[in-house]
Amino acid sequence: MSQAFIVGAVRTPVGRRKGTLSGVHPADLGAHVLRALLERTGVDPAAVDDVYFGCVSQIGAQSGNIARTAWLSAGLPQHVPGTTIDRQCGSSQQAVHFAAQAVGSGAADLVVAGGVEVMSLVPIASPMFVGEQAGLGSPFAGDGWREHFGDQEVSQFRGAELIAEKWGITREDMERFALASHQRALASQAAGDFDDEIVPAFGLTVDEGPRVDTTLEKMAGLKPLTEDGRLTAAVSSQISDGAAALLIASEEAVRLHGLTPLARVHTMAVVGSDPIHMLTGPIPATEKVLDRAGLTIDRIDLVEINEAFASVVLAWQKEIGAPRELVNAFGGAIALGHPLGATGARLMTTLVHQLRRTGGRYGLQTMCEGGGMANALVLERE
Repeated sequence: MSQAFIVGAVRTPVGRRKGTLSGVHPADLGAHVLRALLERTGVDPAAVDDVYFGCVSQIGAQSGNIARTAWLSAGLPQHVPGTTIDRQCGSSQQAVHFAAQAVGSGAADLVVAGGVEVMSLVPIASPMFVGEQAGLGSPFAGDGWREHFGDQEVSQFRGAELIAEKWGITREDMERFALASHQRALASQAAGDFDDEIVPAFGLTVDEGPRVDTTLEKMAGLKPLTEDGRLTAAVSSQISDGAAALLIASEEAVRLHGLTPLARVHTMAVVGSDPIHMLTGPIPATEKVLDRAGLTIDRIDLVEINEAFASVVLAWQKEIGAPRELVNAFGGAIALGHPLGATGARLMTTLVHQLRRTGGRYGLQTMCEGGGMANALVLERE
């Protein structure tokens, strides 16, 4: 088995809903990070074996295999193929997993893994809603689904509420967490922590999501998403636009192309979990990947766990025991945004660069995913 190395990692700034990137075609946004990735690494694009891109809402401008259309839109060699992955919010983290597996097995030497989502143009769950409106049916209406799960509501919002209830997480707990996410993101922006990972895109140079004026008092005044619920928009990830891409290389490719490894893919895991609670998967995924890696959480220097909702991360922390200062130390999706299919690659890009900047050895990334799943990956800095 070959080792799989990350030799390049770039991302666009994350744009707010209806913000600077909202008018950019998703294929052009994906093409932008692909070109930047190849320029930074100096790799001949003709040597790339495959392109894996995450994208969740594959309809309209994001349909038709956007991994392929983004590559071709970048003016890159036509003989290089591409495939688009939907593992819900973990789609582009799964792209990294697949790329590392392809390289590790010897099936490929250079694979691009990334993702893109322009939620301003293609709203979340568009394929399901448009399909239902067109009379094409619902994914949760089959006889087998009803036999096992009945007609109960299946949504990430309900899952996040159920998690808050089960783990005794209050609205105030979540609001304090959300405020910290914004404060950390703003501090990281001011310190230039993201400078090495961001490639300016279409006039945008910094993440648009972090809010300078956010306060606990303002959060407390928001209406809950459901009657008598604990969740509000303030403790949920932001609707966003963005793209990110990483280059995964084998040991032979590193030698042949004179590449500099940034990190090694140490260990990977993926799990299924309760599809109604839906968002608890990072807990067993983390336990599984740490066990496989022969590590304990106290050996991990930095953690990036997607802030789909504050309750998800707070429940994970209660079970895993990770120190708060190491978890999303530079802000998370509540502040920086969550462009669905791009977020896994965005988190990985941040983790790679921040491990190098801080001198940490091991980094952990994990994400909850629709349908009750989660990916987890341990990186080792080179």
